[in-house]
This record gives sequence, structure tokens and C-alpha cells, in this order.
Amino acid sequence: MTAEIPVVVLDPTGADHHGEAARMRELGPVVRIVLPGDVPAWAVTRHDLVADLVKNPLVSKDWRRWNEIRQGRIPEGWPLIGMVAVTNMVTADGAEHHRLRRLVTQTLTPARVQALAPRVTELVAELLDRLPEHADEHGVVDVRTHFAVEVPMQVICELTGVPAERRARLRELVDSIFRTTTPPEEVVQVQTDIFRLLGDLIALRTAEPGDDLTSALIAARAADPEALSDEELAGTLWLMLAAGHETTLNLITNAIRALLTHPVQLAFVEHGEASWEDVVEETLRWDAPIGNFMARYPLEDLTVEGVTIPAGDAVLAPYSGVGRDEAQHGADAAVFDLTRTRARSLAFGGGPHLCLGAPLARMETRIALEALFARHPGLALAVPAQKLTPVESFFSNGPQTLPVVL
Repeated sequence: MTAEIPVVVLDPTGADHHGEAARMRELGPVVRIVLPGDVPAWAVTRHDLVADLVKNPLVSKDWRRWNEIRQGRIPEGWPLIGMVAVTNMVTADGAEHHRLRRLVTQTLTPARVQALAPRVTELVAELLDRLPEHADEHGVVDVRTHFAVEVPMQVICELTGVPAERRARLRELVDSIFRTTTPPEEVVQVQTDIFRLLGDLIALRTAEPGDDLTSALIAARAADPEALSDEELAGTLWLMLAAGHETTLNLITNAIRALLTHPVQLAFVEHGEASWEDVVEETLRWDAPIGNFMARYPLEDLTVEGVTIPAGDAVLAPYSGVGRDEAQHGADAAVFDLTRTRARSLAFGGGPHLCLGAPLARMETRIALEALFARHPGLALAVPAQKLTPVESFFSNGPQTLPVVL
């Protein structure tokens, strides 16, 4: 039966996340996919199957178990390598995952997240004060670049103690690893620059510790050298820095775009018939910030809906796609509706690997949206939504720019 499974070549430019996901669902619950460089993998296409996959203890997160890696079939400079071959809690299993995750949960506590709300509010106000300065002669400003990027970037950099002068390069590096069209020579250089940036940050916060997560992790390692290796420290910091702003910037951007293209839904918020929390949750479902993710590697042959996925093969999760799965969200799943009864979304993953930064991302997005629309109630898109160019990635889901008239 496996030989009859449809094969889908994923578009590395991410030109149509939702259309591609819908086509895969129509082809069946399990499809073969082809990644850049003709690298084979699998995808499960329904919400319930992805939810089961991310909870299955017989499916590993460790990329070292991937057949393509073990058999040396991934070429140097492969554009996805920066999202796959990393050493942190996202790619750890069982006790190792618990050990690495516990160190972060001890520092990024719910109380610490809540305590950030006044600072997030202050940062958002400062960015909104400066937003008109970025408008062109027609009054058009790219709200993604000058607002949606800057809110989570500044928050995560302050939280981790990244100096202001390093943040522009950090943003370039994160942009590069999420892009799935990056040329091989840039991939190699970016990997080198990432470790240099992380090494510099660790050295700085070792010499000058502060009230930040990097200093806290360094202190935890000093108290117990077995708690965190050098590679794990760097990998954990990179996870917080990259995931800590890429997901949120897409969430903010996609929410703004959704509201501006659905004025009736925006009116519900303005008239108190829906909340900003509703906007955040419906955007997470309808237009999740992460499109596809290299999810799991089965430890033994895995049977899904009668299809056998061999042990060690990669299984992709289409997180943004399953948000519009009609079997989970109803016949109107493709409709952006703030008044719908909330159903569980997989935008932040699930199971033991549920994203630790989800509460922070939700809080930043809610504060940013409420302040933006209060300051600019006449906000409007400067171009038709269909003319917006997607980020060249099947990981990140969002437009490259979001030009608006304030």
C-alpha cells in the first residue's frame, strides 16, 4: 500500500501554505513529500493525526535518528539544516528532554512572563510613537518590519540579555534559517555566524551577568556542570532567540492582515462582541505562524491510517494547514470567525513538546494588536491582500511585508 501513497513536492517558496495543505488533505491522511534537494519525507495531513503524532512516545524528536542523516544523504549547505540539526529540548526525548526543558521552565516562569506585561506595553507604545516616521511620501509604512518584527525582537533580546548592537545581525540569521530557499554558501556562513554570536553572548554574560535568562542558564550550569553542556547551552539560547520572535512576529502580522481583510470581524472587537484574546486564538487556528515543521522520526515502523511509515523516516507536521481541517473545525474551517466556539489549535505544537513560549507570544500579540488599532483606528492595507508576497519558507507562514496606511 505504501507504494500507492501520493507524492507531493513541497514548494520551498511557501507561496501557498493553505492551498498546498488543502491539496494534501484531499490526497489522503498520509502523503509522501519531497523536500528541497530531493530529500524524501512523510506528512500526516489531519488535525487528529498530528495531535496523536506529537504525543506518541514511540516517535522521536532526535534528528540523529533520521535515516537521511545517518546514511549521509543530506548535502552540505542544505537549506533546512539550521532548523533540523540543533541540540536543545526541541530535539531531545524522554529524560533528556525533561532535563533541558526543566532548566528553561525554572527561568521562564509564568510569574516572569506576567511581570513582562508592563515592559511589553511600554515597548509597543514606543514603537507606535515612531511608526509614522517610517511612512513614505504616500503615508505607507511596512507594519511588519517596523512593528511586528520589533515587538518580539526587543522583548526576547531584553529577556536574554542580547546587546542592542547585536540584534540586527540576529534578525538576519533567524530570517536565513527559516528561509527554505537559502543558497548553500549562505547556509554554511550562517551556521558559523550563529555559533559566533552565541559564543559572544555567553562570554559577555559570563563576565557581566545580569537579570536575564542567559545569565540564569550560565549560573545553573556553574552550580551543576552536568546540567547543561556547552552545546546544549548554545542550542537552548538559539531556540529561545529564534523561536522567541519568529513565531510571534508572524502571529502579529497575520492577525493584522486578517482583521484588515475582515472588517466585520474587526467591528466585533471594536463593539465588544469579541475580544483581543479571540483575535489571537482565531489567528492561531486560521493562519498559524508556523506552516510546516520537521516533527518526528519513528523509533519503529509506524502505521497511520493503514500506511506504514518506516522507522527513522522524517514525518512533517503541517501546523498551519491542520488549522483549517474541516473534520476538526467544521465545514466553515476556512472562514476567519472571531465568534466561533474555540477548538484546540496545534499552532504551538502539542504533547510534551508544547511550546514553552506560547504564553509570552499570546501576551505580546494581544498587547500589540490592541495598542495598534487603538492608536490607528483607520488602519488600512495599502495593497490588495492577494498582492502580498509570502516569506520564502514552508516553515514560516506570513507575508514578507505588510504595507498599511496609518
